[in-house]
Amino acid sequence: MGKLLVYLKDYKKESVLGPLFKLLEASFELIVPLVVASMIDVGMTNGDKGYIIKMCLVMTAFGLIGLICSVTAQYFAARAAVGFATRLRHELFAHVQKLSFSQMDSEGTSTLITRMTSDINQVQSGVNLVLRLFLRSPFIVFGAMIMAFTVDVKAALIFVVVIPVLSIIVFGIMLVSIPLFKKVQARLDGVLGITRENLTGVRVIRAFGEEEGEIRKFDGETDALKHMQMLAGRISALMNPLTYIVINGGLIALIYVGAVRVEAGILSQGQVVALVNYMSQILVELVKLANLIITVTKAVACGNRIEGIFEIPAGLKETGLTDTSKNQSVDGAKQEKGTVEFDHVSLRYHEGGEEALTDIHFKAQRGDTIGVIGGTGSGKSSLVNLIPRFYDVEKGSVKIDGVDVREYPLTGLRDKIGVVMQKAVLFEGTIRENLLWGNENASEDELWEALRTAQAEEFVLQKEKKLDEKVEQEGRNLSGGQKQRLSIARALVKKPEILILDDSASALDYATDAALRKSIKEMPGETTVFIVSQRASSLLHADTIIVLDDGNVAGMGTHEELLQSCQVYQEIYYSQFEKKEGVGA
Repeated sequence: MGKLLVYLKDYKKESVLGPLFKLLEASFELIVPLVVASMIDVGMTNGDKGYIIKMCLVMTAFGLIGLICSVTAQYFAARAAVGFATRLRHELFAHVQKLSFSQMDSEGTSTLITRMTSDINQVQSGVNLVLRLFLRSPFIVFGAMIMAFTVDVKAALIFVVVIPVLSIIVFGIMLVSIPLFKKVQARLDGVLGITRENLTGVRVIRAFGEEEGEIRKFDGETDALKHMQMLAGRISALMNPLTYIVINGGLIALIYVGAVRVEAGILSQGQVVALVNYMSQILVELVKLANLIITVTKAVACGNRIEGIFEIPAGLKETGLTDTSKNQSVDGAKQEKGTVEFDHVSLRYHEGGEEALTDIHFKAQRGDTIGVIGGTGSGKSSLVNLIPRFYDVEKGSVKIDGVDVREYPLTGLRDKIGVVMQKAVLFEGTIRENLLWGNENASEDELWEALRTAQAEEFVLQKEKKLDEKVEQEGRNLSGGQKQRLSIARALVKKPEILILDDSASALDYATDAALRKSIKEMPGETTVFIVSQRASSLLHADTIIVLDDGNVAGMGTHEELLQSCQVYQEIYYSQFEKKEGVGA
């Protein structure tokens, strides 16, 4: 948690002024019991109404000044806390963007969302309360004790006993509750994960009639969260009754000692009232301190969880050694523009896990069309994800234009590449806004050209507002095929040197798929194209087809060559097309 406080550095003034104004307010509050004592001992004892009125005006002035100080302190504390949370959220989001896909998969989307929202809100509340009360409450508690000593030493000894007992109760409960609140937040991650999974997969759940099972699963997770929250809440709830018992016990002792000493003529009635007021102030402040500690306990637990994300090293470190504006690689060799080379590449997603890809070696020349095919889980997407460096290789290297992708700045590398993912993802906005992700400076003609190539022009023209037609979140108002074609158009707007189509035409019919491949082949310029597909028909005219089987290359060549020599390719092809006599191995 301590490492996160660096994000308060831009709010040093507010972080200092907030507590200072609170201390100023507390100082006036500590003087009030002495004014009350003076009012009783002087004004009331002597029947001096003028003195009483004067003291009342003094108390009113103290109250107004205290109010102004309190509001000012609240303003500075809120400004610092909100600014701190905003900066922390920005930095956390930026850090998450630097994590590799493997690290994101390992942490989980629901966990990262919780850190970004609920956890940061808790930390913000903690910082706000600390700036307002962390100095004020102890100042009042110990200040009241010191002021009590100025009134009467013997009576003030009760404060010396009460305050340490209260401190033991408060800090003891805090030590027990901090780990519990950490577990509560972890349970909250689980609830969020199940919720997210259910909402994204609601169609599958209903299709299989598993609503009741999922409800039971959700209820189980929320019940576990409830029990953990109740346990933490019960322990935290002990704070108020225990502190009240100790304080009221102190008050009883104080009134008894005060009465005895008033009877002996050592203390005045006003002084006893002042001592009781100081004890009451301690009670109020310790209740505030108890609530503060509960909030701070949650904030510390949440802060440690956020810090845990920051401690994950960025999975994709930029060396930025290659100047992409020049036609030279880092070692001075001339670049082979548009080429992609896999040099004995192996990939492992998790440390200690099995290799997802093993010893992949091939080279794609500029303008080549490379097909990638294989069974489910054979590593097709893993292979193409190494090109834009979504994952880093375990062994070997992936080279673009003759340079290892790890030597490129990530922005420079991905400017060369257009990627269409397996799952078509569109963002809320308009069709135009989604297409401009590919190139924010693209002209109207370039957008329509990309739509034509992606076979999306026809359905966009049918829309009432054409390019300015509204796209709902995740493209909910579009069909699967429409989303895929817009995703392809978005990548084509970039006019990339390398285009990766990762099973991105699965929702298209065969005729549209064939027209798409034909139009991509006829694009101006020599674009190197990687097509990942389950359909053998989509790869028939590829210059090279790579056949993967459990992360290994089972065969590589043209369609005709593989049909003669590669058993895995034969099995895939003949499962989709009728086998003719005399053809194949």
